[in-house]
Amino acid sequence: MARSRPRVWLVAGCAAVLLWASVAQLVAVGRLLQLFGLAGDAVPSPPPSALPPPRIYRSNGYLKISCNGGLNQMRSEICDMVAVARLLNLTMVVPELDKRSFWADQSNFGDIFDVRHFIDSLRDEVHIIKQLPEKLGPTDSDIIILEMPPVSWSDEKYYLHQILPLFSKYSVIHFNKTDARLANNGISTELQLLRCRVNFHALKFTPQIEGLGNKLVHKLRAKGSFVALHLRYEMDMLAFSGCNHGLSPEEAEELKKMRYAYPWWRDKEIDSQAKRSQGLCPLTPEEASLVLKALGFQKYALIYIAAGEIYGGDRRLEPLRAAFPNLVRKEMLLDSEVLRQFQNHSSQMAALDFIVSTASDVFIPTFDGNMAKLVEGHRRFLGFRRSVVLDRRKLVELLDLYTNKTISWDNFASSVHEAHKDRVAQPSCRRKLENRPKEEDYFYANPHECLANSTLCS
Repeated sequence: MARSRPRVWLVAGCAAVLLWASVAQLVAVGRLLQLFGLAGDAVPSPPPSALPPPRIYRSNGYLKISCNGGLNQMRSEICDMVAVARLLNLTMVVPELDKRSFWADQSNFGDIFDVRHFIDSLRDEVHIIKQLPEKLGPTDSDIIILEMPPVSWSDEKYYLHQILPLFSKYSVIHFNKTDARLANNGISTELQLLRCRVNFHALKFTPQIEGLGNKLVHKLRAKGSFVALHLRYEMDMLAFSGCNHGLSPEEAEELKKMRYAYPWWRDKEIDSQAKRSQGLCPLTPEEASLVLKALGFQKYALIYIAAGEIYGGDRRLEPLRAAFPNLVRKEMLLDSEVLRQFQNHSSQMAALDFIVSTASDVFIPTFDGNMAKLVEGHRRFLGFRRSVVLDRRKLVELLDLYTNKTISWDNFASSVHEAHKDRVAQPSCRRKLENRPKEEDYFYANPHECLANSTLCS
C-alpha cells in the first residue's frame, strides 16, 4: 500500500505543483520580487491569494524535526523534510531550529519565517501543526517517541522501506539531525518540485525581516547597481575549516582551540596550506580585493558585504576597503535602534543578507557554503541573475604567483578573467556522480527541475 501512495498523488498533486512552478517562471520579475520579499518597500504588497484546498489523507503518524546548522542549511533541511512528510503521508510539526551551534541563536521558526503562511501554503500537500497534541506529550507514558537521524543522502526507497514501517510501532518519530538527509538526484520529479515550492514560496520571512531587508535593498538601489560579496571570513568558518592563511600564529592557535571546544566540529589536525591549495578555504579580504579588481570591477563600485562579523574586524577589511572605498554593510545602512532587535540573532541577520544577496546585480561568494549555494539557486530561479562562482583552486595558484612577483598584474588579471569567463550561473543540468553524492552538484544551487530549462535535463 505504501509503495503505491506516490502513484496515487502523482495525478492529483503533480498538476497543481507543475502549474505553480510554470506560473512562477512566467510572471514578471517585479511580481517575483514582491512574492519573495525582495522588492523595495515603496511597492504595495499584492492582495493575499486564496488558500489551496486542504489535502485529505490518513496520516501514518507525526514527524518532528530538529534542524542543525546555520540559516541556509536549515532552510534546505526543512524543504527536504516536508518532501519526506508528503511521501510518507505524515503529519509534520513546525520545525525546531538549531540553538546549540556556535552562533547560539535562540530564534524559533516563527522568529524568522511566517508560520501561518508556511502552514497554509502547503496545506494541499502536508498537514502541518504548530506542536504535538497534548495526548502525545512527554507526560503520557504509553507514548514512545523514536529519536533518530535519518541516513544521509537517502532516496525515496529508504524512507518508504526503512522509515515508514517504524510508524507501526511509534506514533512519533523525531529526526534529531536533518542535514543532507535527502539525495540530490534520483528523486521523483513530484518531490523535487515540492522541495522547490517550499523553498521559493512557503518559506517566507516574517514581515519584520522582509520589511528591513526591503529597506536595505531600497537604500542600495538608490545609489545605483551593487555587488553582494558574501565574504565568508568569519570566526566560525575559519575555526571549523582550519584555514589560517594570512593569520598570525596567535590567531591560528585561538581558532584551533575553538575548533576543539566544539565536539561536533573536527578535532583532528588540519593541514591549512594543503587545504588552501585544494581550493577548500574562503578567500581572505585581501585576496578578494585582488580578485574583484582582476574581474574588472571598478574602484568605486558599490559593494555590500553580506556576512557576519569579519574575523579581525576593520583591520582585516582594510585592504578590501582601500581597493573599493564604497564598501558597505547593513550596520552602516540601518539605524542602530532599528537593527537592535536582530542583533545577537545570527539567523535573523543572515536572513537580511539573504534578501540583499538575492536582489543584487551581481553576487560573488568567496566560499561555496550553504548561503552561497542557496542564493545561487534563488538567483537561477529569478531568471539567472549574474552569480560568479569562483574557482578558488585556480585562484590560489594565481594569487601566490602574483604575490611572489612571479607574474605581472596584467598576466594575473587576464588569467583570472579567462578562468571565470564561463563560471557565471547559467542554464545547466546538475552533475550526477554515482555513489558520490557529496561531490555532485547540490540540488539547492541548481534545482533544474523547477527552472525554465527543466526539459533539457529530462
